[in-house]
Amino acid sequence: MPSGLVALAVGGFGIGLTEFLIAGLLPQVAASFAVSEAAAGRLISGYALSVAVGAIATARLPRKHVLVALVVLFVLGNLLSAIAPSYPVMLLGRIVAALCHGSFFGIGSLVARSLVAPERASRAVAVMFAGLTVANVLGVPFGALVGERWGWRAAFWAVTVIGLLALAGIIAFVPRRAGETPPTEPAAPTGLRAQLRAFRSGQVWLTLVATALGYGGMFGAFSYIAYTFTEVGGFSSADVAWLLMVYGVGLVVGNLIGGRAADHDRDRALVLALAGLTVTLAVFGLLAESGTASVVLVFLMGVFGFAGVPGMITRVTDYAHGAALAASANVSASNLGNALGAWAGGLAITAGLGYTAPLYVGAGIVLTSVLVMTVAAHRARPTGRQARESVVRR
Repeated sequence: MPSGLVALAVGGFGIGLTEFLIAGLLPQVAASFAVSEAAAGRLISGYALSVAVGAIATARLPRKHVLVALVVLFVLGNLLSAIAPSYPVMLLGRIVAALCHGSFFGIGSLVARSLVAPERASRAVAVMFAGLTVANVLGVPFGALVGERWGWRAAFWAVTVIGLLALAGIIAFVPRRAGETPPTEPAAPTGLRAQLRAFRSGQVWLTLVATALGYGGMFGAFSYIAYTFTEVGGFSSADVAWLLMVYGVGLVVGNLIGGRAADHDRDRALVLALAGLTVTLAVFGLLAESGTASVVLVFLMGVFGFAGVPGMITRVTDYAHGAALAASANVSASNLGNALGAWAGGLAITAGLGYTAPLYVGAGIVLTSVLVMTVAAHRARPTGRQARESVVRR
């Protein structure tokens, strides 16, 4: 494994911690700044919105330089949160840290795949995202543990140190021209206008829509999963933490399996991952009253939910001819899907359909994603003439 990939994974881990740890610190932060729980919650929603806004790549600069700048921004944002004298400054720190999120994973995925042979591209992206999935497992308990022992500011100091380690690793181990187009291949689009032209591809849009719907269905269900566990499954509130860790382990497993599968047959792997998620959510809704079934299904929810991530990113960047903005847009699409899915799941509960309703709503949304991805895969198949020409060339 190239050392540069490890550095990118450390960066992904730090960014993931920043996103997730705040959930375990909200009561302390609210008490520290004497604000309401709703106001403290904006430290989460404000971060998510800033991720979507910040996913814009400065592609005229060498990609390693952009990554370094993004991690510096991440470090400054967390440092600002750690020393924040007031709630507005804390919110500003969260927004600054979030601005690097989309572009880091977008440009980082291009750099990651350039560090390995082409047939291992999706696995390289999976390694980078492994940091994010591990952070999903450890983020909330890490924040809660550190915050309880040393105060919430200590958690942000710890993430700042992780950011500095990632920065040092990227500077030391990522090659200077990593992620840039080799001289023997057509140059990737540079500049905003050239990158926007990449969005003329129907395959790019189909992939982005499939990403948004796939994430939207999963997180529409996941946003209310604690209520499903306690109100339907009969679990106690104390059980929710370890159940969420089971889900997080599923994310890690799905990410690694999905990367390997996508390198063999990407479109088929994506369709199967989304179909598996659809079935899992629907069955979860039917069996949510069973404690044993809930544990198994929340694990599978994580597996299928993240199995498509490496393949989706390599797919969108391939059809965008390496445009970094398209890779960042994929991250934005997932965050947009998160927001829409949570909204749809909330509507179902408000309508009095019960705490299993978000699972069925999520299954319906992901099923739409399966259809979109199936159409995309069908259109991507070579015609009979193209296939014959490919055989002749070989």
